[in-house]
Amino acid sequence: MGAVHENANLAVEEFVALRRDFHRHPELAFAEHRTSARVAELLQQWGYTVHRGLGGTGVVGTLVRGSSSRRVGLRADMDALPIAEQSGRPWASVYTGCMHACGHDGHTAMLLAGAKRLATHGRFDGTVHLIFQPAEEAGGGGGAQRMIQEGLFTQFPCDAIFAMHNMPGVAQGHLVMRSGAMMASADEVTIELRGTGGHGAMPHRAADVIVAGAHLVTALQTVVSRNVDPQLTAVVTVGHFHAGQAYNVLPPTATLGLTVRAGDRSVRELLRQRIDALAHAQAQSFGVEAHITWQSGY
Repeated sequence: MGAVHENANLAVEEFVALRRDFHRHPELAFAEHRTSARVAELLQQWGYTVHRGLGGTGVVGTLVRGSSSRRVGLRADMDALPIAEQSGRPWASVYTGCMHACGHDGHTAMLLAGAKRLATHGRFDGTVHLIFQPAEEAGGGGGAQRMIQEGLFTQFPCDAIFAMHNMPGVAQGHLVMRSGAMMASADEVTIELRGTGGHGAMPHRAADVIVAGAHLVTALQTVVSRNVDPQLTAVVTVGHFHAGQAYNVLPPTATLGLTVRAGDRSVRELLRQRIDALAHAQAQSFGVEAHITWQSGY
């Protein structure tokens, strides 16, 4: 038992060190060149057939045992975020303005730990595809979509695929699961209000986009509270509101940025309809125009 415990501790230390190495060298979406090279190198060492290049920097490692036609996929993401790290840890990012703030360094190290365990101790009959995905943070049009479009499941078909995400606040050693969707859709909306600029002392000669925008922010709060079924979930958040630069000048334009989230397809469509309608109606009531751009995420 002592030898087994010692080997387990050595394995933990190996992958803690690997995680810290990834954390020290974060890479942004579709630029995970160092990370994907390291992943591919380790998988090859452990006997996997390795395919590189799907989704640009994606890596797929395949291990076959026995003769069964059953196939399972295990997936982790690799990219970091454009955030400046201020943790002060010895393994903090060495790159200015880039950090593994979402835990993908941990996800990659976890799947590599599983990869080594499967290669050395795995007793199964079938095929395992380990999928290391780039650009999870890119949202719609990101790494998952690109890998699929470039033939991920044509080249590496899976009967089922599994992934997990770290969650601060959940005790170590516990897994949280549910039936159905686990996370919401995430869309980004830009609303540009266009009016007529003017002097702050003569507002009657202008069409004030700031007042229109302020009313629109308030009106948007009614979408979830008054249009969405209380038994369903949705979020409409105005994350930024930019207009003007001077104290005494009414600007001709104002821009609002929203994140819009839903746990149901019908609610997602309802949110789009109501936000569009409110933006145009509020703008019209103040004599300005609303121009709306939607960027649909997953």
